[in-house]
Amino acid sequence: MKGWSRQFFWAVLGFGLAGCASVPPGAVSDNDPLQSYNRTMYGINDSLDRHVMKPVAQGYHAVAPDFVRTGVTNFFNNIGDLGTFINDLLQAKLQQGAADGGRFLLDTTVGIFGLFDVGTPAGLERHREDFGQTMAVWGWENSTYFVLPLLGPSTLRDSLGLVGDYPWTIYPYMHTTLTKQLEVGTVDLVNTRSNLLAASNVLDTAALDPYAFMRDAYLQRRRNMIYDGHPPPLPEDE
Repeated sequence: MKGWSRQFFWAVLGFGLAGCASVPPGAVSDNDPLQSYNRTMYGINDSLDRHVMKPVAQGYHAVAPDFVRTGVTNFFNNIGDLGTFINDLLQAKLQQGAADGGRFLLDTTVGIFGLFDVGTPAGLERHREDFGQTMAVWGWENSTYFVLPLLGPSTLRDSLGLVGDYPWTIYPYMHTTLTKQLEVGTVDLVNTRSNLLAASNVLDTAALDPYAFMRDAYLQRRRNMIYDGHPPPLPEDE
C-alpha cells in the first residue's frame, strides 16, 4: 500500500487535483452534509500546508537530486503495489491481481526494493486499489465527504478504509523506534508533497472556492477509481 502519509493526505490531494479542471464547484454538494466542519478543517489544513509543508517541500525539491526524488517515489509506490494486489483479490479482480502481484515482485527484486521501476518498461501497468474502493465495490458506493484533521480530503468510507490498508504499509513491519517510523513517514510525506507542487499551484490560481473545487474533484476521482475509469452516468447527467 502507499506510504501511511501518502495514503492519508498528499496522494489524496494529488488525486483530487487531477480532476479539478473539469468539475464544477458544488456539483456534488449533496454528499457534504458536514460542510461546516469540513470547511473549518480544510482551512486549518491549508494553513499548515502553506506555512510548513509547502516551504519544506520546496526546499527538499531544490536540494535533492532528481534521481533521489525518483528513487524515493518509486520505493513508496512499490509498497503501494502490495496493497493494490491485496485489494485486487478482495475485489475478485484475479487477472489484474496477477499482474499487480507480478509487478510488485519484479520491482522488489530486480528493482532493488522498488528503488527502480522496472515493471512499467516490462509492460505492467500500475493500478491503484485500496480498501475504500473494496468496500465501495461490495456495496458502500456513496459516502459522506469528510476532511481528516491534518490529513485532508476523504469520505467516511475511505477514512475507515485506511484501517484496512494499514497492514499493507511498511510501518507495521518496522521493528524500530517510533522516532524512526516518524522519520520514514516524514520522508514519504515531504517527497510526495514535493511531487505535487505544480498541482497545488494550479489549485491556488484556478478556483474561486478552493474547498468546493477540492471536494468535487476528490469525489469525482474516487468514483472514477471505483468503476475503473468507466463510471455509470449520474441521474443529473442523464
